[in-house]
Amino acid sequence: MEENLLQIGVITSTHGIKGEVKVFPTTDDNNRFKKLKECYIEYEGKMLPVKADGCRFFKNMIILRFEGIENINDVEKYKKCKLFVDREHAVRLEQDEYFMADLIGAEVVREDGSLLGRLTEIISTGANDVYVVSGDAGEEWLLPAIKDCILDVDIKVGRLTVRLMKGMEE
Repeated sequence: MEENLLQIGVITSTHGIKGEVKVFPTTDDNNRFKKLKECYIEYEGKMLPVKADGCRFFKNMIILRFEGIENINDVEKYKKCKLFVDREHAVRLEQDEYFMADLIGAEVVREDGSLLGRLTEIISTGANDVYVVSGDAGEEWLLPAIKDCILDVDIKVGRLTVRLMKGMEE
C-alpha cells in the first residue's frame, strides 16, 4: 500500500440493488464520510479511484454510493475490499493525535534510550488505545496510550519514547 493512502473502511457487502455498499468504518470519525468525495478501493492489488456520491448511517455501518455505479452487479466484486483516502483528504488531526498507519512499525524505546521493540498493533478500547510492542526475543508489552506511559512520539523519525509503568518491566 502506498504511504500516501490511509484506510478509512472496509466494504462488507452490497446494500439494496442500486449499487450502494455497506462500509465498516476503520476511522475514529464516522462523520468524515459526509464530506467524502475522492477515495480509492483496493481491488485485486490495485487502487481504483472512485468518487463518493452520498452516504447515510445505518447502525454501526456507513451506506455509501459511488458516482456512476447504479447497479448491484457493478459493486458486488468490491465486497471485502478496503477503502482509502489520500492524506490530502484525510481528517485533520488535533495535537497529540496520529494516524495508526504512521505509528505501526515505529521503534519503541524506553526513556533511557534502550530499545524495547517495535509497535506492531494498536488495540482500540473504550477508554484509550493500547499499543502492542513486540521485542526481538518474542516478548510483548501492552502499553496504554496515555501521557504517563507514552512520553514522546516522533513520527518523522519513527520512534516512540515510553515509560514502563510499575509491573510492566521484564
